[in-house]
Amino acid sequence: MNIILFGPPGAGKGTQAKNLVEKLNGFQISTGDILRNEIKMDTEIGKKIINNMNEGKFVNDEIVNELIKKVLFNPQKKDNLIFDGYPRSISQAKNLEKLLKDTNQKIDFIFFLNVDKETIIKRIEKRKIQESRSDDELDTILKRYDTYMHTTKPVLDFYNKNSNFYELDGALEIEEITTKINDFLTV
Repeated sequence: MNIILFGPPGAGKGTQAKNLVEKLNGFQISTGDILRNEIKMDTEIGKKIINNMNEGKFVNDEIVNELIKKVLFNPQKKDNLIFDGYPRSISQAKNLEKLLKDTNQKIDFIFFLNVDKETIIKRIEKRKIQESRSDDELDTILKRYDTYMHTTKPVLDFYNKNSNFYELDGALEIEEITTKINDFLTV
């Protein structure tokens, strides 16, 4: 089963992805984690990524698409992917569709965790204290939130016509969101 989780930075995608990985014995495909790993390894791609992130921009689609391609063509992960934060643009969505077709896979569920800016600010401040993430500076997050809402709106429009698209109130407690997602998976 392949699942996409959408939502702005701080919406809880990562938490829900981890829950789904555990429940389904799947593989979390977090572009954030993949990108942070490139930065940690101090690769050329990592250097480009950090410049974009520091400016509150999303990373170039070509870079992200190439990193995602490696994952989709891994036979051990076939039909068992939980996408956390990908795709974020129409280009990425079309790339994902092509890669899925090339690997004879499909997306089974698409969940959008819709959260307002005020809730995001509270969550980011809490997460910054708990996890000490370098990408959790409030100004950067607010830029990323605005960029996300602007860039991802067309992607949501691209997917929300699908019968497997579900919008959830991302301001709910973690357990409530998990229960709602699990209810959809068992229908």
